[in-house]
Amino acid sequence: MSVAGFKKQIYKATQMMSEKVGGAEGTKLEEDFQELLRKSDITSKAVVDVMTKTSEYLQPNPATRAKLTMLNTVSKIRGQDINPGYLQPEGVLGDCMIKYGEEMGNNSNFGGALKDFGDAMKRMADVKDSLDIDVKHNFLDPLQAVAEKDIKDIQFHLKKLEGRRLDYDYKKKRQGKIPDEEIRQALDKFHESKEMAERSMHNLLETDVEQVSQLKFFVESMLQYHRHATGILEDLQTELTKRMDEASARPRREYTPKPRPSFDYGEVNNSNGGYSPAVSSPPPPSCKAMFDFEPENEGELGFQEGDVIILTNQIDENWLEGTLHGKTGYFPINYVQILVPL
Repeated sequence: MSVAGFKKQIYKATQMMSEKVGGAEGTKLEEDFQELLRKSDITSKAVVDVMTKTSEYLQPNPATRAKLTMLNTVSKIRGQDINPGYLQPEGVLGDCMIKYGEEMGNNSNFGGALKDFGDAMKRMADVKDSLDIDVKHNFLDPLQAVAEKDIKDIQFHLKKLEGRRLDYDYKKKRQGKIPDEEIRQALDKFHESKEMAERSMHNLLETDVEQVSQLKFFVESMLQYHRHATGILEDLQTELTKRMDEASARPRREYTPKPRPSFDYGEVNNSNGGYSPAVSSPPPPSCKAMFDFEPENEGELGFQEGDVIILTNQIDENWLEGTLHGKTGYFPINYVQILVPL
């Protein structure tokens, strides 16, 4: 580092210390700058969070799904919800989009589009709930009944048949040493079990009409889901196209820098210039743990749900690097919620 660069770092550190400890007033920025900063911050967080939720929508994380299932079960116990017992990833993505759309405000075209998309995802989640419920009641439950009754009956009778066969064969080999009546009774029991096993297998095979009809209902449920989903997505596409056309028709606003205030040599105070409300240093990149993470390999960073981790690097699309309690390590990105992006 050059001498000038080293001096500059000393000046910065000295000024920061005087502001934090001595109460010196830092340079102030205009309200419109602060508003621009707020909007940019919301948009940045929205982009990162929506990307994360979209990845979970395309490929749901089992840990996330388990967490949502637990929360949804609590709501169901309290009588607050009627659904298949878990939250759909479409609904999670929809809630995320609506949240940031509302934070951006009515004057943001991107915010309005996010709300439109979020509402559509919530409707998609409702349609998916209906599909799950229909398939469970009209396909999975009947198959479960077959598995619990007909198939178990076959297994029971086959097991009993094998035992009686062994008993009959043993007694038949000892003919002359065992009374003929006892051998005859063993043979009768063997044939009785054989007939019951045959009857149970016959009954199962004769239900193939019902099984085919259940498959047909499965297909009908999926078709209905895709029809409703197509309608929702087509309406959303129309709305987003309208927003694009309206945005394209508006003249583009060019950035025009404001005149820079000159330094007043006659005024001596703790301020560095002439702007107005103070702005604090930007927060460091960070994320919040959504679940507990136990490290399994060297170099991984363990944490508990609710911990706030300072981000230092993104290794790839699945892993981040961060610092917590003085320790630095790697952890999966789908275990955390990004608070301030890198």
